[in-house]
Amino acid sequence: MYQTFVIYKPFNVLSQFTSQEGKPTLKDFFSVPGDLYPVGRLDFDSEGLLILTNDTSLNHRLLDPKFAHEREYWVQVEGDINTTAIRQLESGVIINLNGKPYTTLPCKVTRLGEKDSPADPPGVPERTPPIRYRANIPTSWIKMVLKEGKNRQVRKMTARVGFPTLRLIRYRIGRLNIEGWQPGDMRTLSPQEIQSLLFG
Repeated sequence: MYQTFVIYKPFNVLSQFTSQEGKPTLKDFFSVPGDLYPVGRLDFDSEGLLILTNDTSLNHRLLDPKFAHEREYWVQVEGDINTTAIRQLESGVIINLNGKPYTTLPCKVTRLGEKDSPADPPGVPERTPPIRYRANIPTSWIKMVLKEGKNRQVRKMTARVGFPTLRLIRYRIGRLNIEGWQPGDMRTLSPQEIQSLLFG
């Protein structure tokens, strides 16, 4: 029987159930049947929405580039990001992918929260450990909506335009989001919810 869960993966946790080099894994936070596996991945130092399933067809529909579903990330960057950098991100930038230059697809980028405020935007839980606050270096939050998911793509993109990523949260896939969730939260998805929220 197919089972699907959505989780909020905490920061500094591997997107797998077997440990490497003693690092925390999903097994340390979530109790699920042994035949489930993550759809795609979130980097060790990223957090947010991750889907666990034993449905191989769901895995294919979410990961195959031809389906081009939206992925929304909330990104805290170093520096007071400007309109020029945001427009560059939206138009596509050249990043290094497997040793070769790759031009990212056009995406949507908007600023979150108050200008020049170090505070997290509404709905973002505190991170453990927190981002190191430096009074002389401002930070800003942006929302990035992509239809592709290359390796460490968001981090490479923001670095390319001069605003390195400090914190990265995957907030939404399709219409499925983690609004109001805390790291470590988990819920079951019914077949009807999968169809409506991810493919509706």
